[in-house]
Amino acid sequence: MSEKLTKDELARLVAKDIAPGSFVNLGIGQPTLVSNYLTAEQDVTLHTENGMLGMGPQAKDDEIDEDLINAGKIPVTELPGASYFHHADSFAMMRGGHLDVCVLGAFQVSAAGDLANWHTGAPDAIPAVGGAMDLATGAKDVYVMMSLFTKDGKSKLVPECTYPLTGVNCVTRVYTNEAVFLIGEDGVRVRETFGTTIEELQSKMDVKLLPAE
Repeated sequence: MSEKLTKDELARLVAKDIAPGSFVNLGIGQPTLVSNYLTAEQDVTLHTENGMLGMGPQAKDDEIDEDLINAGKIPVTELPGASYFHHADSFAMMRGGHLDVCVLGAFQVSAAGDLANWHTGAPDAIPAVGGAMDLATGAKDVYVMMSLFTKDGKSKLVPECTYPLTGVNCVTRVYTNEAVFLIGEDGVRVRETFGTTIEELQSKMDVKLLPAE
């Protein structure tokens, strides 16, 4: 693609990358859009922190039921076979390694896959880690969706996180509006870019970027 991705285009890309038959949790914010682009053929089961398996796309118009929401309080739909359960059971699923993938937003991700997504340290910020720590450590794969740069041009993919950590060495992929990054033991590889090049990105980032294998 020749242009930077919109949030919906990024959500479509993430959805396409989720393996068929996966059990997945979508975090608050950008990740919730992924539910709108999963196909029936993928047979992906969405888990919500507030106690639901089988969540469908975001609800619209007459589909909206104010009692049927995800963890971000967004009205959602249910798919055939959906089930509901206690909050404690939901967290047991998260902590017990039963989720194949979770997709989370982030303030920062380090080159080692450390995740910071619950507090910036700003005096007026309201810390709200929620279930992010449980997801970051319990899911088999952690994907992050975020804009690559802050409003003042600073990269959110950094050598080391300066914000309080949510999880250590947990992120495996970072999906951004300008590139997709794969984080492994050998470092950060750029899988693909959108409206830019690896060289242009490297000039703006302190993390050493490697080409895709």
